[in-house]
Amino acid sequence: MSTIDTSKPHAARMYDYFLGGKDNYPVDVAAAEQVTSHFPAVSAMARTNRAFMHRASRLLAERGMRQFLDIGTGIPTEPNLHQIVQGIAPQARVVYADNDPIVLRHAEALLHSAPEGRTAYVQADVRDPGKIIAAARETLDFSRPIALSLVALLHLVGDEDEPLRLVRELLEPLAPGSHLTLSHATGDFDPETWERVVEVYRKGGTAAQVRSLGEFSEFFTGLELVDPGVVLAARWHPEAGAPRGGDGGGEEIPLYVAVARKP
Repeated sequence: MSTIDTSKPHAARMYDYFLGGKDNYPVDVAAAEQVTSHFPAVSAMARTNRAFMHRASRLLAERGMRQFLDIGTGIPTEPNLHQIVQGIAPQARVVYADNDPIVLRHAEALLHSAPEGRTAYVQADVRDPGKIIAAARETLDFSRPIALSLVALLHLVGDEDEPLRLVRELLEPLAPGSHLTLSHATGDFDPETWERVVEVYRKGGTAAQVRSLGEFSEFFTGLELVDPGVVLAARWHPEAGAPRGGDGGGEEIPLYVAVARKP
């Protein structure tokens, strides 16, 4: 088993801190508080992102998706994706993948599948799509549609790692009718703040990079966007009574999201 490196912050543990979790270390807390000092709405952004994942997964399950591949899973926070989709379709199958050993330690929480369905966990990095796909084939039927989730992940992948290529390689083996769900932080509305946030992550060893609306939209080239297309998270199928800006007390959360279908 991989050892947990507590000498530098990890994005999954920082995200856990933003969500109010306890599975983080002083180095993660210090980096997370630096981010908060630059962008005080970061915890609201994490909650907004989580709520989007719930809505997107629910919508896809309601529309008949029965297989899900979630990369960049993060430390389990209930309800997890499989709890959402198996609540609608108990026979749904879910494969989780993450590269932080602390997520592996909590994988048991991700494996409490409904008896009719199945869940599995893969210790892997999005930068190794071949490993993820090979492992996912043990649980998922690649001749049938799969919902691929890369939620709040690609802004932790720098251009030097060719995220567009990684997404294409993950989509290529998926059957027609598969879906892609993405969310991504943007600096479109306050570039100076996000330069400082990105610098915190990069100093900690994470190749963070925010992207513009145009850059985010490129991930969906060749796919059919599900209405309402590429929008800010709070505007994607909002729950009744949800604040317009997400959890930010009316402030617009700078997080682009979309779901698209492979034709």
